[in-house]
Amino acid sequence: MENQTTVSEFILLGCSSDPQMQIFLFLVFLVIYLITLVGNMMIMVVIRADPHLRTPMYFFLFHLSLVDIYYSSAIVPKMLVNFLAEKKTISVNGCLTQMFFIFLAWSGTEIFLLSAMAYDRYAAICDPLHYVEKMNKGICVQLVSGTWTIGFFYALLNTVFVLRLHFCGLNQIHHFSCELPPLLHLSCIETLTNQVVLLTSIVILGTSSFFFTLISYIHIISTILRIRSAEGRHKAFSTCSSHLIVVGLFYLTGFIQYTKPSSVSSVVLNEMFSIQYSILTPMLNPIIYSLKNKEVKTAVGKILVKFKSLRFFLNRSPQNCG
Repeated sequence: MENQTTVSEFILLGCSSDPQMQIFLFLVFLVIYLITLVGNMMIMVVIRADPHLRTPMYFFLFHLSLVDIYYSSAIVPKMLVNFLAEKKTISVNGCLTQMFFIFLAWSGTEIFLLSAMAYDRYAAICDPLHYVEKMNKGICVQLVSGTWTIGFFYALLNTVFVLRLHFCGLNQIHHFSCELPPLLHLSCIETLTNQVVLLTSIVILGTSSFFFTLISYIHIISTILRIRSAEGRHKAFSTCSSHLIVVGLFYLTGFIQYTKPSSVSSVVLNEMFSIQYSILTPMLNPIIYSLKNKEVKTAVGKILVKFKSLRFFLNRSPQNCG
């Protein structure tokens, strides 16, 4: 083992090796990335611009959009570069950095943001009389700060244990990004400790967040079902349906990816699930929230009207000056 050369870079073999297919995939993922950036930035701008959206729910949605931009940007730009490059490489340090940011954005921050949003809906629907007290500005800031702190320590914990590994010989990662599971297969020393740390942290953080969200929605749904009028039930459910869809997509694909047995594992299957939760979900979140949320659609409409009015004024200004 001592005679093997220490690896200084990894080769990412994800998606396809066909040159024509890579150009096609480059265009597809470029469009997805642009939609992700524009959609999430639009949500953030709308929330900041409209005073009616300065509520706890939209405060959390603002940070969810920020995390989605951050998460997608940690993966897709390098992926796009590799589609056009002859040698699809990433340095060891670059790989570890990307892995840290993936853990920080997805495995820590986003899942607890979704839990905070579930608690917000629980407080709004199940205890509306005390909603303002339970979800005041200080509590919302503490919840968001807590999600980033948990995500940071979760990412740091797993990254520190990866630093103890030694990579030699094989340097091909059958994936489009530096996620931890495929990276562990390339280590020249045992990875049992890393696997235990990864599994333990996923079980503790993932299940705690999931069950917190699940319990919140059990109370929410039971409260909605007790509402007598159909219109009242529809109105109550519409306030949390967008979040429920996002939670379902996120947890389902992520849970299957990280808990499925190795006997059913395959490169194509791993990439499909990873593309869903790491690339498609950040794109779908703003679409789901904007299409399913009447307040967001109204706010977007107001901004578009103001933009058209401003453009009309600017186009007429030179004539008026003359």
